[in-house]
Amino acid sequence: MGYRVVVVGATGNVGHEMLNILAERAFPVDEIAALASRRSLGTEVSFGDKTLKTKDLDQFDFTGWDIALFAIGSDATKTYAPRAAAAGCIVIDNSSLYRYDPDVPLIVPEVNADAVMGYGKKNIIANPNCSTAQLVVALKPLHDRARIRRVVVSTYQSVSGTGKEAIDELWDQTKGLYVPGQEVAPKVYPRQIAFNVIPHIDSFLDSGDTREEWKMSAETKKILDPKIKVTATCVRVPVFVGHSESVNIEFEDFLDEDEARDILRESPGIMVVDKREDGGYVTPVECVGDYATFVSRIRQDPTIENGLNLWCVSDNLRKGAALNAVQIAEVLGQRVLKKG
Repeated sequence: MGYRVVVVGATGNVGHEMLNILAERAFPVDEIAALASRRSLGTEVSFGDKTLKTKDLDQFDFTGWDIALFAIGSDATKTYAPRAAAAGCIVIDNSSLYRYDPDVPLIVPEVNADAVMGYGKKNIIANPNCSTAQLVVALKPLHDRARIRRVVVSTYQSVSGTGKEAIDELWDQTKGLYVPGQEVAPKVYPRQIAFNVIPHIDSFLDSGDTREEWKMSAETKKILDPKIKVTATCVRVPVFVGHSESVNIEFEDFLDEDEARDILRESPGIMVVDKREDGGYVTPVECVGDYATFVSRIRQDPTIENGLNLWCVSDNLRKGAALNAVQIAEVLGQRVLKKG
């Protein structure tokens, strides 16, 4: 016996990946519904070897459905997630709306799967920010061994994190730069993204941090440990898919780089590719379509007493969004719903 599953926002990048991953991982589905806004009504989407026609989110009745995977913006989620939850359908939300709500668990299954049992307060579970998800997967096993005191992270985030319009803007600007008179002015981003990097993701706060940088700190504390200090600089780069992070970690206790490498190799959701030679590391191109969080360039930081540096790469549409949501659904199936 399987589950009745709803994918909300099925025509978007993340919704598309949710459907793919549900099929790839053979999630026990008895019935599935693909929902979208009225303007996308009837659009066909793939689910394994099946083709689904999207239904109107505004008219959909969530009664009797087990799990709803939400991949729409916060404004729409604010309207429809409570409606689904009130109908008895457990919502797994990919937006930022509920991440900081103390009554809503924020889950990365490799890190804090036990927190899923707190879903019942609102019948909603939050998915973290894409850049946070891969970071905490890499930090968790090291924190268990040596207790992390402080993290300094610089991100190199692909345009797919902004959505399809951003992907199109990078593509069009890149082509336009080669054809005189066909240059494409920035619309999605405040500066040209082709052949450029932009040290600005989300809105600026009074502190000088951007909201993306604040998210990484707040979410790491909620998911992993409130005592960890996190400072981040988040940068948009001209890459279509795949977020990269340069991570500096300060521990309470000494952790040798070789031991750290061994720990990470044995940890769930992580693939270590760390050879000290040309190409002995992972870049975003290699991670696209993969489930793993890849870790490379593991080495001591000699400038502090107990420090390590590492490089972390993941497919942001998968582990950073869709895969993590499906993994949460799997945990719900194993620990709460117990049908599959």
